[in-house]
Amino acid sequence: MFENFVVPNLLPAAPEIFLLCMACLILLVDLGVRSPRRSLTFLLTQITLAVSALLTLWYAYAELMPPAPGEPARVMLTFYNMFIADLLGSFLKALACFIVMASLAYSRRYLEERRSIPQGEYCVLTLFATLGMMVMISANHFLGLYLGVEILSLALCALTALQRDNAAASEAAMKYFVLGALASGMLLYGMSMIYGATGSLEIIEVAEQVRSMRKMQVDKTVLVFGLVFLVAGLAFKLGVVPFHMWIPDVYHGAPTSVTLLIAAAPKLAAFVMVIRLLVVGLIGLSADWQSMLMLLAVLSMGLGNLVAIAQRNIKRMLAWSAIAHMGFMLLGLASGVVRDGNRHVALEAYTASLFYMVTYVLATLAVFGLIMLLSRRGFESDELDDFKGLNQRSPWFAAMMLILMLSLAGIPFLVGFIAKFAVLESVVISGQYWLAVLAVLFSLVGAFFYLRVIWFMYFDAADANAAPIEASFADRTLLSVNSVLIAAIGIFPQFLLNACGYVLARSF
Repeated sequence: MFENFVVPNLLPAAPEIFLLCMACLILLVDLGVRSPRRSLTFLLTQITLAVSALLTLWYAYAELMPPAPGEPARVMLTFYNMFIADLLGSFLKALACFIVMASLAYSRRYLEERRSIPQGEYCVLTLFATLGMMVMISANHFLGLYLGVEILSLALCALTALQRDNAAASEAAMKYFVLGALASGMLLYGMSMIYGATGSLEIIEVAEQVRSMRKMQVDKTVLVFGLVFLVAGLAFKLGVVPFHMWIPDVYHGAPTSVTLLIAAAPKLAAFVMVIRLLVVGLIGLSADWQSMLMLLAVLSMGLGNLVAIAQRNIKRMLAWSAIAHMGFMLLGLASGVVRDGNRHVALEAYTASLFYMVTYVLATLAVFGLIMLLSRRGFESDELDDFKGLNQRSPWFAAMMLILMLSLAGIPFLVGFIAKFAVLESVVISGQYWLAVLAVLFSLVGAFFYLRVIWFMYFDAADANAAPIEASFADRTLLSVNSVLIAAIGIFPQFLLNACGYVLARSF
């Protein structure tokens, strides 16, 4: 009965296995922790994330790196080809773990001042959300991908509703759950139709089937119909128009610490999900999904930047700007499809998109971290008016926010400008000049609401009743490193650009 059973190689999945075991162990350990600060739980959570990241990097260095310069990197498949380990996945899994670690560090004081949020459950759910991201990143199978999406979505939904006495958080969680279920249904329906057309659930095998169907000139109506639903599901996970409805309400209603978790690391997992499904699995249908991505990008940049101008709540403003940024990122992916199939041009476009996503996540991490550091017990510093006169109250905080706002606006000599320029360059090379012009115009519109925050900080008077700003040395150091990193990458972007290009070139 078991003569054909083969034990899968568990080593590529060691970080995920370790993370799952530790999440269950921390859940049990937390039952015996009596301190309301949950210091032991927090420490174990940070150690778990750090070890998972180091395991990922170790495996990438020991098993996946090319044995000699110029040779291709290894790509490992296990769990009956459902799990893939490559340099792209390893890079983004390790980065996601570090981003979540920084998110928890930013959130520490915020959570301590809000006793209605149980910190033990918060840490455990954060670990399960990270597990979902890692499963998404490493999936080579539709079912594995869907499993990762659901682990991530349910954990984030529970985190959003964790502050039970907050009506806005409960409403946001309900919207996230209902709309997330709708998007999951569309994603599953698209996957089922692609399975019906190709006879496979493995992403690499689907790519082979689509390629052979093109050669045989088979009617691909069912395949394209499934692609439409697949792109709709992906658009929801990225939060782009017209599947953006949940983003502003969830960003605004969730506690700021949860908003940071939703806004940062999951974007990396969603990016890999798009790469695996469209660029790897359905590259044979690139002419079809390219036009869809272009439409989503234009709508997202337009609506996101225009509506953000009208927002007075900074979390809602950042939500609408996130929609615009995701639209900008999609331009790079759409620009990778060129008429002559030039691999070098395509790789440059995908590299620009990955670079844009990584730098955006780093900037978002610092912005929401700063918002939490400005908050205090019983007060959320999430209105634009709360930033009035910030330079008078704390020149250091104002300087950090200045760097972040200018970077997100795409002002030269900061990383946001380099990221936008790289994407625009790929759009121009692909011959979509009209798209590049629209992107520049929408970026100019988007600069307004970032510059408005700077105006409030430096040119408006502070409220006479404003409380003094308190932050620990560790919090100040983390925010300083985060912000200076944004400025440093803008001055020396080549290292990160080369790293993004390297992992992409050796992963597919």
